[in-house]
Amino acid sequence: MKLRELEYLIAIEEERHFHKAAARCFVSQPTLSGQLKKLEEELDVQLVERTNRRVEMTEVGLAVSQQASRVISEVKAIQDLVQTYKDPMKGELRLGLIPTIAPYLLPVIMPELSKAFPKLKLWLYEYQTHNLLEKLERGELDLLILALPIETHQFVESELFREPFRLAVQSGDKLAKRKNVNLGDIAKHEMLLLEEGHCLRGHVLDACHLASANDSSQFQATSLETLRHMVGEGAGLTLMPELAIPKRRTKKDSVQYIEFNDPKPSRRISMLYRKNSYREDVFNSIGEKIRSVLPVSVFF
Repeated sequence: MKLRELEYLIAIEEERHFHKAAARCFVSQPTLSGQLKKLEEELDVQLVERTNRRVEMTEVGLAVSQQASRVISEVKAIQDLVQTYKDPMKGELRLGLIPTIAPYLLPVIMPELSKAFPKLKLWLYEYQTHNLLEKLERGELDLLILALPIETHQFVESELFREPFRLAVQSGDKLAKRKNVNLGDIAKHEMLLLEEGHCLRGHVLDACHLASANDSSQFQATSLETLRHMVGEGAGLTLMPELAIPKRRTKKDSVQYIEFNDPKPSRRISMLYRKNSYREDVFNSIGEKIRSVLPVSVFF
């Protein structure tokens, strides 16, 4: 029995689709199917029910997959331990980020992380919060960067920065002429939100409720960039994280970004990793470097 075969089984159990599982494991579908069959023959049990429409796990297959996740996690812990003794800042590290942070934070920090830790190979993954937490728990990821709060006590939290929001408005809106706004200024306005699953949606909803603003029930965006374009078309207002604000802006832009007066709506961005991780010193060094290169505008 090989660890790679167990990883294939875990991918099949989570994706419930052979093609998606194969793509996730970076192998062809025939390779994945062949390795699964080999594992079933070795264990002398059927792990997966194959149908035309959907892949279903047998009862024993589900149990084996869950145990395999624990095995993979423990193997990763051993690898981390050995790597720590050899050279803590050398080797591979799998970093997961949420979609409303990754495109805006990575261009800022990656060049500096590469210079500071040249022997460290960072693999980057982008998922919504619930997927990141599952993958961290299973040992598929080593370190997360996401927004708090998180309803879990099994991981270590290390705050990186507190990121303020700005009000994104169409340039033709009367609020676009303001230098600063209060939360009360968005009362009764139509607020555009991300779709369910994005933690940023909850942060904006909290601000909307405080300001008695109305969240749009007709439209939910899949990304911040879609929200930006919708605001530019005059469909409504939204809150935009500081790092997502374009650095070069003119009064002719279709969207203007207005700062809030205190108390400013914001979100806490933190690192998360498993408790008692042998690479804690590595994570702390990465956190210190990230804080040192961030623009002053995200701290307040």
